[in-house]
Amino acid sequence: MNIVVLAGGLSTERDVSITSGSMVAKALRKRGHKVVLLDVFMGYEQDECDCAALFESGYDFTKDNAVGESVPDLEKVREARRDKSDRFFGEHVEEICRYADICFLALHGGDGENGRLQAAFDMLGIKYTGSGYLASAAAMDKGITKSIFLDHKVGTPKGMRFKLGDNLDRCTFFPCVVKPCSGGSSVGVSIVESKEDFKAAMEEAFRYESTVLVEEYIKGREFSVGVIDGKALPIIEIIPKCGFYDYINKYQSGRTEEICPAVLDEGTTLRMQREAEKAYAALGLEGYGRVDFLLDNKGKMYALEANTLPGMTSASLIPQEAKAAGIGYEELCDKIVEVSMKKYEK
Repeated sequence: MNIVVLAGGLSTERDVSITSGSMVAKALRKRGHKVVLLDVFMGYEQDECDCAALFESGYDFTKDNAVGESVPDLEKVREARRDKSDRFFGEHVEEICRYADICFLALHGGDGENGRLQAAFDMLGIKYTGSGYLASAAAMDKGITKSIFLDHKVGTPKGMRFKLGDNLDRCTFFPCVVKPCSGGSSVGVSIVESKEDFKAAMEEAFRYESTVLVEEYIKGREFSVGVIDGKALPIIEIIPKCGFYDYINKYQSGRTEEICPAVLDEGTTLRMQREAEKAYAALGLEGYGRVDFLLDNKGKMYALEANTLPGMTSASLIPQEAKAAGIGYEELCDKIVEVSMKKYEK
């Protein structure tokens, strides 16, 4: 197959996306596919675009990348663009993607994950991996996700949304977790112990978005469950060595211990896997996704959020879960393409 792996973009998770995309492209090439690795924002910055030649040569916009300890400088990315336009798609992106059999979305956060790109591709007749625009939009907004979980009786912490300028005194439960409503990789997230620290945490979250979710803090173990084609993978437990599972702990080697399969009794394992499948179905996800959980000391589990385009770096969770199920990284990438093609066969 001719496959475009789309990465990069203009979200705070740009570096993570590029690393994911590089690994996915290499894996799919090893499975025999002709692959173009393309930055969705920069595009292919040449006057002439021979799509067939790009797939034959295996065009790759980047070499090996590592995720840094801080979020990328997006203003510098914008300034580096050749045409200096403010459109989301870079030069020749639509043309190259239309030539492909399918696009593997290795995008994280922002317009790559919130349903806008998916809606545009639907209009353009471009096939892509993962969920459609409606499910992507719902899962991207943690407040909407919480409402859907509550409607479908998926256990989740209580919480409330704040818009920029709202009265912060409305929040009365402490400790709490403050997070941008549509952010990812824990960028802008704070655990707040008291009302005195609440304002500073909200100001930090509002740096990234104009809508912020505040949730009750649940003390417990952290887990994540990947779901492929509606079926849960083995559960992974996440144990940060210091602090919580923030941007640095997620992407810097040695900062977090991850145990897969998680050490849980059989009953709890099955219950969490079924709850993940339930959350996946409630949001209308397709192809694959990931649901994150907390488990308190009384055995009560809380679904926090769902990720429609989970990371595919060497430190990412779904590749580890797939490996525990006997699915290697290259096979996993191929399987995601396979299950994503199903929605176009209906």
